[in-house]
Amino acid sequence: MARVLSRVPTLALLAVLLLPAIAVAETVREGTSPGGGFYRIVVPDGWNGDLVLWNHGFDLDVPGPVTDMGPLFELQLAQGFAVAASSYRLPGWAVFKTDKDLKAMVNAFVGEFGPPQRILVYGASLGGIVTARAIERARLGNVVGALTYCGAMAGSRNWDAAIDLRLLYDWVCRDVAAAAIPGGGEGLPKNTSFSQRDLEEAVNACTGVLRKKAKRTPAQKQRLAALLDATGLPEEFLLTSMGYATFGMSDLIHDRRKLRGKQGPGNAEVDYGDAAIDAGIERVTPHKGGARKLRKSYTPKGGVGNVKIVSMHTDRDGLVLVENQSVYAAVVPQANLTVAVAVENRPSHCGFTAAEALAGWESLLDWVDGAPRPAAADIQRSCQELSVILPGPCRIDPDFVLPDPDGRIRPR
Repeated sequence: MARVLSRVPTLALLAVLLLPAIAVAETVREGTSPGGGFYRIVVPDGWNGDLVLWNHGFDLDVPGPVTDMGPLFELQLAQGFAVAASSYRLPGWAVFKTDKDLKAMVNAFVGEFGPPQRILVYGASLGGIVTARAIERARLGNVVGALTYCGAMAGSRNWDAAIDLRLLYDWVCRDVAAAAIPGGGEGLPKNTSFSQRDLEEAVNACTGVLRKKAKRTPAQKQRLAALLDATGLPEEFLLTSMGYATFGMSDLIHDRRKLRGKQGPGNAEVDYGDAAIDAGIERVTPHKGGARKLRKSYTPKGGVGNVKIVSMHTDRDGLVLVENQSVYAAVVPQANLTVAVAVENRPSHCGFTAAEALAGWESLLDWVDGAPRPAAADIQRSCQELSVILPGPCRIDPDFVLPDPDGRIRPR
C-alpha cells in the first residue's frame, strides 16, 4: 500500500542540524506489546528521571520495528530525557488502539527502569491526535506536558473533510471517463487493485495537475479551479489529499480492526454553499454505529487536567488543515493551551524550520518547569534567539487569528 502521509521528513533532519557532535551513552530496549505493536526505548546515562513519548504520523505500511524516535531525539537524550516510541499496532488511522500501545510501552519502561518522575508526550500529524487522546484517555502516569506539530487535533472530524474532497472530486470530474476512481465515499472497495499510480493518472486526466500550467486544457483548468475553490486546498496538496481520501478512507472503513466495513464519515445533509454542488453531489449516509465508533476514536473532549500543551501549525498546510487548531482550542481550557502558527510563503505539511521546532519544545519545558504560559509571541522570540545558531527563519505570527473550521471542515 502506498504511503499517503510521510513521517515529517523536514523535522526528521532537525536532530542532525541541532547537535551533530553529541554522542550520549545509552541503554536501548526493544520489544512488542501484547497487541502486536513494536516499541523502542532509549535511556541515556545520567537519566534525569523524565520520559518523553514520541508519536509518529499517518502511515499505511504494515507496522514494523521502530526506527523513528522523533525529530528532537538526540537533543532530548543530551538533555537527560529517556525517549520511547511505538510503531502502533495498526497502520493508517491507528487511534483506535494507540492508548493500549502507549500504555504497554510505558509499562515495559516502568518494569525495567522504574516509574518516570514526569512524562512529556509529543507528536506530529496523526501523532497530534494520538497525543491528544493519550492525554485524555491513556492513563500513562504523571503526564505534565505535550507538544504537537501540524497535529490532526480535530480528530475524527478530519474524515469529514476527506469524504467531502472525494465526493467533490467525483462530482467535478464526472464527465471524464479516464478520471473515474472506484468506490466513492468508502474510499476504494475492498480488495481492489487500484494503485497510487492509477490515482495520479485519474486526477491528472481530470485536472492536468501533473502538467505544466501551459499544457493543461481549458477544461482541465476549469475543473481544477472548481475543485480547489470548493475545498480550499492548495494545488500542491491535491494529489496527497486525494490519496488520504482514497487509500486512507478505504483502510479506515474496511479494516476489521477499525470500522469493520461500516461507513463512518458521511455527507447526507452537508450544505456546500453552491446550489449546483448541493443538487448534484453524491450523498452518503453514515452507518450509525460506524459514525459513533469513529467519533470515539477519536474526537477530543478537552479533559486535559493540568497538562500544559503547545500546539504548532503552518498556516497553509493542505493535508492537516490549520483549522484543526480552531477545533482543539474550542474544547481545551485556554490556561492549558498555547497555539503557535507559522505563516508560510509556500504551502507545506509540517514545514517548520529547526529554530521554530526547537522554540516550541523549549517553551514547553520552561512552562512545565514553572514559567508562565507562553504566548505565541514568546515562542517567536525564542525562535529568533535560536536562529542565531539554527536554521530559520522565524515565522510565528503572534496576531494570527485561527479560522472558523466550518469553512473547510463543513459541519455534519
